Amino acid sequence: MPVKLQSADSEHEEEARIEVVPLIDIMFFLLASFMMVSLSMTQIHRVNLKLPTSSSAVSDNKVPPIHLAIDPHGVTTWDSEIVTPTEITRRLVELKPDENTRVLIGADRDCRHQHVLTVLDAVKAAKVDKVGFETKLEEP
Repeated sequence: MPVKLQSADSEHEEEARIEVVPLIDIMFFLLASFMMVSLSMTQIHRVNLKLPTSSSAVSDNKVPPIHLAIDPHGVTTWDSEIVTPTEITRRLVELKPDENTRVLIGADRDCRHQHVLTVLDAVKAAKVDKVGFETKLEEP
């Protein structure tokens, strides 16, 4: 039963009603707020590397399908999972690489050259020819 806003004697009877538009606005605000909070809570799981700089670096807009990272201690990761050179070769062979398969090796500038060559040999053993090295552009 509706609530009457005026006395029973008045000639105009108005019923109380719930305005839906402000409620929808509030719900959209809450939805957007929760989305922003949930996005800020996600963490990117990637190895923190100090990449070497290069004055001839070229920006590559394509996302490489396979990213290998080598930290300063020589630990190699594939999508944040620690792998050995043998595992790299095995996993690449299981992917059945073709001529478009690309591997990007990101090595910390303080890691030993031997670690980079070991990973490069593991990639080449899987018959992958397109191998790149991740660097960052030298700041002027």
